[in-house]
Amino acid sequence: MRRTESTAILAVLALFLLACRANNTTNEVEQPDSGRSVPATGSPLPPPNPPPTTINDKRPLIVCFGDSLTAGYGTEPGKSYPDYLQADLDVKGYQYRVINEGVSGNTTKDGVERVDSILAMKPAIVIVEFGGNDGLRGFRIEDSRANLDQIVGTLKTSGASIVLAGITLPPNYGPDYIRQFNETYVLLAKKYQVPLLPFLLKGVYGVDGMMQNDNTHATADGNKIVAKNILPLILPLLKK
Repeated sequence: MRRTESTAILAVLALFLLACRANNTTNEVEQPDSGRSVPATGSPLPPPNPPPTTINDKRPLIVCFGDSLTAGYGTEPGKSYPDYLQADLDVKGYQYRVINEGVSGNTTKDGVERVDSILAMKPAIVIVEFGGNDGLRGFRIEDSRANLDQIVGTLKTSGASIVLAGITLPPNYGPDYIRQFNETYVLLAKKYQVPLLPFLLKGVYGVDGMMQNDNTHATADGNKIVAKNILPLILPLLKK
């Protein structure tokens, strides 16, 4: 092949490659900020995994508001007392949705800081369970009582029905401190005229298989009993 023919062929190939490259550029523009390619119109490509559609559940809410005893600390997902309370209500034919708003380690002060988020849910009923962490840390009774008063009072003002769940402390905290601690729940239940479960772990604490090794938190079986302890207090507040 003569040199002039080779040169002509190479020139044709070069023009062909340039044409292909130009065609690709018009179809797609690289966006350096996002690292994603978009069509030349500027509309972003759809994400590979679009978020699932939120289910519109219009059932009235029962919010379980508390600390690790509400959260179900140490048990598998789906085995907290709010989970079992939902199951009990479903069996009885009540159309309510139970929401677990327990946060492990929360004190009454943390509850005060979170109360607005509970109000935003517009619950029909709130089961308030706080104080255990205050007591175990030896907080001043006056401070814990004031915080719990603010929680219950704020929720009650919103129009929600309130159920108050109490807890107690081991004997080594001393009789005077324990007495004042226990009185907090009684005094607030009387002040706000709300149902009271004096001891959340009734029928659970000290019973074989019902408490975890830390002797503080209920097992899954224990949480079933806790739900049954709560149920009679909320049944008069429910509508079918």
